[in-house]
Order: sequence, then structure tokens, then C-alpha cells
Amino acid sequence: MTSRLPAAIRDALKLADPSWQAILEAGLQAMDAADPAYLPALASSHYLPTRGRLFAAFTLPLRQVRYVLVGEGPYPREESATGVCFMDGAVETLWSEKGLSKQVNRATSLRNFMKMLLVAEGELREEATSGDVMAGVAGKATAAGSPYIQSLTELQAALTRHGFLLLNASLVFREEVAPVKDARAWQPFLKVVLEALADADHAAGHPPTLVLWGKIAEQLKGLAATARFPHAVSEHPYNLSFIGNKIMQGLFGPMRLLFRETEMA
Repeated sequence: MTSRLPAAIRDALKLADPSWQAILEAGLQAMDAADPAYLPALASSHYLPTRGRLFAAFTLPLRQVRYVLVGEGPYPREESATGVCFMDGAVETLWSEKGLSKQVNRATSLRNFMKMLLVAEGELREEATSGDVMAGVAGKATAAGSPYIQSLTELQAALTRHGFLLLNASLVFREEVAPVKDARAWQPFLKVVLEALADADHAAGHPPTLVLWGKIAEQLKGLAATARFPHAVSEHPYNLSFIGNKIMQGLFGPMRLLFRETEMA
């Protein structure tokens, strides 16, 4: 099957951990069987992420996956789309003097995710997450010797340490194609991925938790394999209501993702 893949798709597999290689190829074969025209058409179009990062989410070895976080699709900006769910490549610094950095505030999903974490930490109240209150949190976060992480790189590393596979329901974004349509085309691929995760011998000793963000991701509940996972479902983080979501606060709060690893010892 690999030789039949468009070169750009085939080459992108190289970013994935070896434990995923055969699974991803099987997923692509399932896509090809469902719609033989899709992958060639995709390869000839302009899609995000660029630079061969289509399967960048699969750098985490299969056995280490404890959570499968599924968003909708890549950010619709080339510098932002990294192939990893809601990790905006245009962001590095998390904080500014007035609160979150301009780059974080532009990445709406990331902004609301961070505010949800701060509410879970008790640093913010759900009804007051901006203005002087946010500036006060940023002051603590950026002070000399602060225990807070400072960059998106650190946040992604923290999620990886906790075993998050950061996926999207559609692995691509194209301006001319509705995200829900691309997500539908990737369902056969994700079905294979989820079945492999359910069958795997996990280091944690149990199947990972499936975390679904938004209506497009929730459509995966129609796949039989999803019944084999514990679930945590919420609205997509681009909704302000995500900040107060108790399920997400309960899931992510104990992980203390905004603090340096040395502070967790």
C-alpha cells in the first residue's frame, strides 16, 4: 500500500514513532478503500499543516498513550498549524505584563484552555478571567523564580509527559473544503488508530481516556471502537463556556500543567 500513496503523504509517515508506522499505513489503506480519490486529491491541493507534519501527533510511542485528545482540525494559519492538536506554532511566550501574551490571545482555543487551567487552580474565578485579575496572575507567573511554565513548548512537553496523543478529527485544513467534510474522510483512518489503541498493551495497564472537544470530534462516538474507552466530552475550547467546564477542570486540574516539572516533585 505504501508505494501507492502520494509521495507527500508517504514521506510524512517518517515523523511518526516506529510503533505507529504499520498502524498509520493501515489507516491510510482504509481511507483509500473508502474513497480512492481522496488522498491523491489532497496531495495535489494546498493543505495545512505544511512541512511534512501531517502525522506529527504520532511521535508519542503507542504504549505511552494515556489520553487521546481529539479537536476539530489544524489552525487555519500556516505558521500556527503544527500537526498537533491546538498547539499553535505561532506561540512561544505564554505571558505578558497584562495577562496572556498577544499570541496566546489570538489562539482562542489555547487562551480558553489556559484560563480553564487557572480556574481549576483557583487562580481565577470563572466569572472574572480578564483585566486586572489576569494581570495579577501574569505578574506571579513572570516573577523571578516563578514556578509557572513560560512557553508553549513547555506546555506541550507537560501534556506529552502525561501521555496525551494530541489529534484532530481532521488531520488537515483546506480553505476550499468544509472541516466537517475533511473530518468525515479521515474517519476510516481514525477508526484504525482507535482500534489499535484499544488493543494495545499500554504501560498504564488500561486503555487511554478519549477526550473529545467539539461537535466534529464527537462524531467519532459513532465508531464502535470508541465504546472501548473511558470518555471525557466537552464543547470545543474556542467557546468561552469551556473555561467553566467542570469535566475539563476535573480532568486537567490535578495535572497542574502550568507548573514546571521540578515543582511537581
